[in-house]
Amino acid sequence: MPKKEKGRSHSTRPVGKRPPSWCKYQPEEIEALVVRLAKEGNSPSKIGVLLRDQYGIPLVKPIVGKSIVEILRENGLAPSIPEDLENLLRKSARVRAHLERNRGDKYNKRALQIIESKIRRLAGYYIEKGVLPKDWKYTEAVFSYS
Repeated sequence: MPKKEKGRSHSTRPVGKRPPSWCKYQPEEIEALVVRLAKEGNSPSKIGVLLRDQYGIPLVKPIVGKSIVEILRENGLAPSIPEDLENLLRKSARVRAHLERNRGDKYNKRALQIIESKIRRLAGYYIEKGVLPKDWKYTEAVFSYS
């Protein structure tokens, strides 16, 4: 069995900005699919995976001219917190719940510090870009693990 490579998956995106000739979907159809999949409760990254695997749509942006999140924002379905930040918030809540049960776990205390540092840096970026409000602050109570 070959040794697993670390890092990215070694696949590269196409160089061209034009939609592929073999993709038979029209931009309006793709927008309708994105909206339908979002209404079913799928996250933007999950929508991209479903479009690729089930519908054979490689990338939405070259075909439609907008990203999945932009389409969702136009239709009022965009998440209030960006997906990558929300995933970090969930992770910190899980680690925090673990530390409640295992108070002596020093490795995960350090892991929680690293996760919270990532949250603060990412939140700063999103505040700067105007995605999050200027007064958004990370606290333990922002997100609870469910």
